[in-house]
Amino acid sequence: MSKSDYHFWQDTSVKPKEKVRVIGGDVIQPKQENDFGTELDLIKAKLTKARTQLILDSPFLGNLVLRLPLVAAYSWCKTSATDAKSFYYNPEFINSLNNHQIKFVLIHEALHCALTHFARRGNRTKHKWDLACDFAINPLLIKEGFHPPLEVPIFQQYEGMIAEEIYPMIDDNLNQEPMDQHLYDDQANEDSKQSDGGMREEDLQKEQQQNNSESKSDNQQGRGASQLAQQPPKLQPDEVEKLATQWQKNLASSAQLAQQAGKLDGEFAKLIDFFLQPQVSWQSLLAQYMSTFARDDFSYTRPSRRSGDAILPSLKSHQIDITIAIDTSGSISQEEINEFVSEVDAIKANLRVSITLLACDDKLSDHCPWRFEAWNELQFPASLGGGKGTNFNPVFDHINAQDNTCDVLIYFTDAKGIFPETEPNYPVMWLVKGKERTPWGIRIQLN
Repeated sequence: MSKSDYHFWQDTSVKPKEKVRVIGGDVIQPKQENDFGTELDLIKAKLTKARTQLILDSPFLGNLVLRLPLVAAYSWCKTSATDAKSFYYNPEFINSLNNHQIKFVLIHEALHCALTHFARRGNRTKHKWDLACDFAINPLLIKEGFHPPLEVPIFQQYEGMIAEEIYPMIDDNLNQEPMDQHLYDDQANEDSKQSDGGMREEDLQKEQQQNNSESKSDNQQGRGASQLAQQPPKLQPDEVEKLATQWQKNLASSAQLAQQAGKLDGEFAKLIDFFLQPQVSWQSLLAQYMSTFARDDFSYTRPSRRSGDAILPSLKSHQIDITIAIDTSGSISQEEINEFVSEVDAIKANLRVSITLLACDDKLSDHCPWRFEAWNELQFPASLGGGKGTNFNPVFDHINAQDNTCDVLIYFTDAKGIFPETEPNYPVMWLVKGKERTPWGIRIQLN
């Protein structure tokens, strides 16, 4: 395999091993055919050494890495790959890395699995989703002090973001390849081979050439080649569901072991807290929370004389006054706002809710507040303005300046801003996009 095959992984500090030396007119092969299996054992020993060091230095990551068996692969695997079951690697590629870089690659594949990237793509484009998953992991590992192979794409602007947040920010025309192969839903071969009549002629010829090359390599390398794995099939839907459940258990158990060893902190502690939250839709949580404010009660007020002598209780419902604030600093998309509006409007119709709408980045919008009574349909203005930094204080200052405070404030935000120093005397519910924490109030995860 030529060095050009690793155009995203080149490390100029690592000199490739000499494969062929020419003296006079004779070709000398320094590696004998019978030594191929031995070399595979040495390369696997490098991987095992890196995994052992991770167990000692970072029990959380080490335990995750141990969940993936090490499998040497044929030339179909140019660098490393995972199908959420095993860690596949190209022996020549691993042999070109130093110990620090091998750790990076091992953790990278394990985090794809632990964060269930294989189960979260949905209807998103595979190529963009694969890039988003890589861009979510790599800055995190860099921040934790791990050293990647050179020319691995690291985009610091995505630090602290999850793949779902990064995906819409990636240019559709970005000419970039993922640093590894995500085999769990790999349709690259299928998409390229299918046309109106099935496999195209040029693709058939390429496949035949690849099979011939691998067959020739198998004959030349003897017993060592038999240790190289073929590319596994993509996961079936039932496998995805089972593996997602299993990897969540792996994530929780690895975190517990690391906590017992006193070696779980930093970004990974936040990551675990985020991904182990109960996966309940924010729509359900919002409806459940708002229903607690329904002031339905019984009244024993004396009825009209025409009702008879008995005084029976009647059900009375009082109107709820809710303030909704929208973070317009640029982190919330219009599509997300529209979905939020439709959910709140549906709840409002059932609970007799009046709504005051505020839009704020580092200050309140010049056009707010907007007021919607219980009988009005909730419709957001065409433009909410904003686009600057985030400061939550103007919203709370506005509410405190009113004669009557609201029954509850619902704030739609990424929680990256300046919070008031003291908690208000009315309930606050934060609908948060991202991983940021809130100092008080009820926090509901949007994504």
